[in-house]
Amino acid sequence: MNERIKNLREYLLDKKHHQFRRTPGELGIQNLSDEYKASGFSPVKRSAACFSAMLEKEQPVILPGEKIVFTRTVTEVPEVFTKEEWDAIKTSHYIHEKGYVCNISPDYAYTLTYGLEARKEEISKRLEDAGLTKDQKEFLLSAYSSLVSLQDFIEKYAQYALSVGETEIATTLQAIKCNGATSFREALQLLRILHFSIWEAGNYHNTLGRFDQYMYPYYIRDIENGVLTKEDAFDLLEEFFLVCNKDSDLYPGMQQGDNGQSMVLGGRSMTGEYLFNKLSRMCLQASYELELIDPKINIRVDRDTPAEIYELGSQLTKIGLGFPQYSNDDVVIPGLIRKGYAEEDAYNYVVAACWEFIIPGVAMDIPNIDALSLIECVRDCMEQLKDCPDYVSFYSLIEKEMANRLDAMCKKHHNIYMIPAPMMSLLMDGTIERAKDISEGGKYNNYGIHGTGIATAADSLAAIKKYYYEEQKVGYTVWMNALTNNFKEEKELQELLRKEAPKMGQDDDYVDLIARDLLNSFDRALQCQVNEKGGVYRAGTGTAMYYIFHATELGATPDGRSADEKIPANYSPSLYIKQKGPLSVIKSFAKPDLKNVANGGPLTLEFDQSVFRNDESVAKLGMLVRTFITLGGHQLQLNTVCKEKLLDAKKHPENYRNLIVRVWGWSGYFVELDECYQDHVINRIEFGL
Repeated sequence: MNERIKNLREYLLDKKHHQFRRTPGELGIQNLSDEYKASGFSPVKRSAACFSAMLEKEQPVILPGEKIVFTRTVTEVPEVFTKEEWDAIKTSHYIHEKGYVCNISPDYAYTLTYGLEARKEEISKRLEDAGLTKDQKEFLLSAYSSLVSLQDFIEKYAQYALSVGETEIATTLQAIKCNGATSFREALQLLRILHFSIWEAGNYHNTLGRFDQYMYPYYIRDIENGVLTKEDAFDLLEEFFLVCNKDSDLYPGMQQGDNGQSMVLGGRSMTGEYLFNKLSRMCLQASYELELIDPKINIRVDRDTPAEIYELGSQLTKIGLGFPQYSNDDVVIPGLIRKGYAEEDAYNYVVAACWEFIIPGVAMDIPNIDALSLIECVRDCMEQLKDCPDYVSFYSLIEKEMANRLDAMCKKHHNIYMIPAPMMSLLMDGTIERAKDISEGGKYNNYGIHGTGIATAADSLAAIKKYYYEEQKVGYTVWMNALTNNFKEEKELQELLRKEAPKMGQDDDYVDLIARDLLNSFDRALQCQVNEKGGVYRAGTGTAMYYIFHATELGATPDGRSADEKIPANYSPSLYIKQKGPLSVIKSFAKPDLKNVANGGPLTLEFDQSVFRNDESVAKLGMLVRTFITLGGHQLQLNTVCKEKLLDAKKHPENYRNLIVRVWGWSGYFVELDECYQDHVINRIEFGL
């Protein structure tokens, strides 16, 4: 990285740009909802009006050395409904998270190509239709006014740039105020504006999608035409990556860092071409040099991906970024097609904020609508163990419990309400043609349900099968007492269960095939479920934050886990298994038919940083990742940690401001996490190579 980028990076890490921030209260826009209620504004008009009010209060800022601008100065998006109005909505609607459109992947490419003025013209032409309903007209007018407000703000930035002598910035902004991008710099600047605008409108967990695909034409054209050198282009790319970290602390999530700024690289085309290109490679290099949490890199791979790609990814793992995350096209694409996605859409998949598989531009999927605790299903059936003559009959109880819980869960997702998102709608395909906000649905409207405690559930069932049914070593009363009193009087049993019982992650078919059965049952239980928008439900192997929530409510489990111990994050082995090395883990976790869990959820492995002593260790890690993909694994993420450093960071956070860890599906700064998440990372199993 050059001196300009170094200085800008330090400026951002020191949070000097926070001096420009103001709260809605300071700016007098904290009570917009009262005004909207008094004026009788419709929901979609409120969203557009709030977006305009935000942009009016935003002040142009150009940081020292910047070429790609737009900095958030208003710290929060005001509510568009009063508390009384929102409470009334909640009485008759299911509200997902904050009630905003979130965790979908916009189609940036279209607007980058054609520009904002062309989008206005499309709306104007659509408004000529005499058959439009009142609601359709209101949506189109709200989308139009959002574009006008954004163009006005771009002009305000351009004028400010001129006033401070930044003529190149002003020229770039004025070029893209109306028209599409014609250069790599213009494309990066317009992408920043579009991405900024949907956060500004209240939408969150906004991904960057297949950045290397839609940005590559601008890059390669500038290189071939001599507009930019490779060094110039890399400089701009690094700055764009820096820009993603400017306001990320203002983006809402469960924890600081959980902001959804994921980026997908590579992938296979429908014709078989592997799409990892020169810009993909530059993105990995930019992440390596900058060592920041955003954007979070994901690489699409398959059985034929060159070993070099895995080694490039492993370089990022080595320095402790917690990414890239790998997704296997050989598993994911057939899994999505199986769930009803068109082939061309399945081939274009990206990941959402964490790992969930979504389709850019066309999908209004909610891939994290709920979570099923698989281990709680096992535990809650334990009282009926004595009534089951064999393991098969006991497992059938588990299946029924899963089906009953999922049925109740899906019934709950009824009459869902989302706050309209006219600005986001402009970046989604077909909304102008339909004259409908994206909050009302897209081409796909599928829901995803996480499955937590998979390894804990499989280990528990393996222990029951082995010691209760086959060896008859542990009786019903002893087992129930152990679970009730948290193994207080059954220490020998707990020792047996923890150290001798089969564990998923040890390459043991006895337990691994039970995990396969559990995931197949999870998938089957959802096959008959259809949501109110005609969408299907997708089972997944991710956990999100539920690995903390579900463990807290769980109690002791039949695998020997104590009530106060956590369950693993995502698709991972129990925290205390006797490890046989990472190869055994990936073999175990590749055995289920992972096409059946098309919502996604990565196998997560931790490596001690001491293993990365030389280039050979990086190559070995790349080979390990490739093996998981070749064996049929669907998704993998790796963390590089040093337990002593993490413990010291808890005591002296001021010394570790840039210590990055992978949390559940995203990377964050360790010292900014709640203690329960810090402790979970510390207690995960560390592997060597």
